[in-house]
Amino acid sequence: MDSTNNNKYLFSLDIKVRDYELDSEGIVNNAIYQHYLELTRHEFCTATGFSFDEMRREGIIPVVNRIEIDYRRPLVSGDVMESKLWVEERGVRFIFHQDIFHKASGDVVVNAKVSIVCLEDGKLSRGERLHEYFRPFLETAKQ
Repeated sequence: MDSTNNNKYLFSLDIKVRDYELDSEGIVNNAIYQHYLELTRHEFCTATGFSFDEMRREGIIPVVNRIEIDYRRPLVSGDVMESKLWVEERGVRFIFHQDIFHKASGDVVVNAKVSIVCLEDGKLSRGERLHEYFRPFLETAKQ
């Protein structure tokens, strides 16, 4: 899986590695990358005007139903990464294509695909309300 198509990225976030994110080998623990990916999705939604808190108030709960991660290169304490994403819709799922790059070198650190389904008012839905919000970003990704 290599989704590093720079033309489709909708959002970018710089994140600095903290010491407590490292494992016994002195590199970022593999599970921590899921936190980086989630932080990027949350910041994307906040930056575009529809935060997870607002979604929850409106009865919309996006839920991760699948994650695929390819680890390319490790990060260490003090490294700064650039976490980027773009989103597409496949049926009832929203697929976030997320790539993390080592900021200084530009090397690919992680390629990931995160599949999201939507609960609306407590029930699994087709994601119509979230689709309406994401429509401009989905159209950008098609170009």
